[in-house]
Parts: sequence; C-alpha cells; structure tokens
Amino acid sequence: MSTHDRALMPDYLRLIALFGIVIVNVQYIAFPALGDFAEPLGETTADSVALWLVNGLALLKTYGLFSFMFGVGLGFLMRSAARRDLPFGPLYRNRMIGLLLLGLAHGCLFYPGDILVIYAVTGSILYVLRDWTVRHLVQVGVGLLVLQTVVGTPLFLAPSSTPADVIELERLINTGGSFLDALTFRSIGFALFLPVFLIAQGISALGWFCLGLAAVKSGMIDNAAHPLWQRARRVCLLPGVLLGLLGAALWQWGPGGFGSWGGFNGAGTLGAALVIIAAPIATFGYLGVIAALARPPGPILGRVLAAGGSSLSIYLGQSIILTTIFSGYGLGLWDEVDRVAATAIAVLVTIALIATLSVWRIWFKTGPFEWVLRHVTYAGVNRQASKST
Repeated sequence: MSTHDRALMPDYLRLIALFGIVIVNVQYIAFPALGDFAEPLGETTADSVALWLVNGLALLKTYGLFSFMFGVGLGFLMRSAARRDLPFGPLYRNRMIGLLLLGLAHGCLFYPGDILVIYAVTGSILYVLRDWTVRHLVQVGVGLLVLQTVVGTPLFLAPSSTPADVIELERLINTGGSFLDALTFRSIGFALFLPVFLIAQGISALGWFCLGLAAVKSGMIDNAAHPLWQRARRVCLLPGVLLGLLGAALWQWGPGGFGSWGGFNGAGTLGAALVIIAAPIATFGYLGVIAALARPPGPILGRVLAAGGSSLSIYLGQSIILTTIFSGYGLGLWDEVDRVAATAIAVLVTIALIATLSVWRIWFKTGPFEWVLRHVTYAGVNRQASKST
C-alpha cells in the first residue's frame, strides 16, 4: 500500500488510545486497587477533579478504542494473508497464542489489569465470525455492547469483599516489598480477577472487535471522510461525554452507594452505572473525532504516528516503567503522589516511549514486542505456504 493509499485513521486511533489507556491504568498502578470500584476517592480538590475527568472521559472509553483497533487488526491480517497467499487459520491461531503468552507474563509480572489475555480468548471467538457480512457483524457488535452494560454493570459495581488484611498486604508490598513479593501478589490477583474481567470486559471487547472488522470489510477504516464517522461525531460525542461526566460526578460526589445488603441504592451507584452506559456512546463519538483528525501528517507527526504503530511495545512498556516507578522495589512512589502528578508521570512516560521508538524505528521496522509477536505469528506458516505451492 502506498503512502497515499494508506489508511491514516488507524495510526491516529492507536496513538490516542495509548494515551487514554495509560491515564486509566495508572490510577490502578499508583494507588490502592482493591477497594470498592463504586467508591472513587480523591484526597484533595485537584485529586478529585482529576479522578472525575479520568472516570468521565477515559474510563472504559479508551478500552473500547483499543478493542475496536484489535478488530481492525484482524481485518488487516486477513488482507495481508490473502495478498501473500498464506493460510489464515494457522496465522491467526499463532497470533492468539502469542498474545496469550505475552498477556500472562504481563499480568503476572507487572499489571494484573492486563487486556491481552482477554483479547486472546475473545479474539479466538472472533475467528469464527470472520466471514460474516458487515451487517451481521454490526448487529452482533452493537448487541454485545448493549449486553455488556446489562451483565457487566453489576460485576463492576459489586461491593468489594476483599478482606482488610489483604488490602493492608497490598499496601505493604507496594510500599516496601521486593520484586518477588510483588510478582507473587500480582499473579494471585491476576488469577482471581481474570474470570470476572473476562465477563465484565470480554463481552464489550468482542463487540468492538466485530465493529472494527466490519469497518475494514466495509472500507470505512480506509475512508476517514465516510458519512458514518461524521454522524458518530455529531450524534454521539456530546451526549456520550456529558453523560459520562454527569455519571462520574454523581459517582464521586453524589450521596449514597450500595446498601448494606449489596443492593443498588443512591446517586453514587446510579452515577457509576451511567459512566458504564455512556462508555460506548462516547467511544463512537471519539471515533468520529479521530476520523476528523486523520489527515496526512507532516514529517514530525509522521514519525510519532509510526512509533505509535508499535502500540504493543508502548502498552507493555507503560506497565513495566510505571510499576517500577511506583512500586516499593523501584522509586517507591505508590500512593505518595496525588492523581494529577501520577497522571502527568504516565503521560510523560508515554511520550518518552514514543520518542524512543521513533529512534528505534529508524533502524528496525517494528517495535521489540511486535517483533516477538510477529515471529510467533508466522512461525511455520511460510513453510506451510511454500509446501502447498
């Protein structure tokens, strides 16, 4: 594909999603993560406002952008396999195995909120749907997003049953534990929470996968000026953002929450539910905005977008660096800075990773983790193709 024919929207989408997801993830890397999800905390006014903006504008929305991009990636992989006359089944199987292995290592070693394992599991289901029509993919995708709000909302908002001594153990390990202590604690937490995440996040992930694949099949991803992107921008952006911010405000500052028997009760719980319901609406609006931004870049932005193409390396690099900064075995900043500072650190780390990969890609075609995944993906596939011919 030539420079002029290249679809620009995925490059902008990856770059924006990388900043959005790290802003969310750092809230769980730098601060306690085992309390009630339905009780966001902010110790100062600036702290509270920062958390309100993260929950209202980014929480679950950037996850949707990432998941949409995964479906787009499947479509591009199908195109590449057809163009090179490679067997798509083994290619895709190897890719899911590679994602699974990287995700398991990431979740145990650095960040239990890993999304790669969820992508590998739900992405395997997407393979079955790969030949569906655009219409059917859209119908299933939207249906799954609606289903996620019904099934996932109670799971997200269920009162924490974490014992007080486990919450204290989290503090002890993150403030003074060794890397081995952190590894053990993260691995256990990852194993315990993964089944819940697979349901609470996996349903919506598969929905966005379907919509991303539909965008490739329909040609929308190649045409940033498509009328549906304009409609998403006009119809979804403002309602999604306003509903998300309103929900986040009620969630954080509204009276009430869960009742003593775990029932839904109070403005705080209603606000949290609104954040979850608003997420897909806002994400569609964000996609419309990204389409409007997707124009041929200049030399500097072009390098930045190319580095953003190594999104796997940046995503994993964010966790590796941030956990080292905030953990007791690193700089020990866990729960020592406010959320404004933690968010700023996360953004600066992402900028540094993009700058590093911009230099890296002067000599190498892909990022380091993309290189690993690519080698796993194509392992034995080229030999199979040559034998069949």
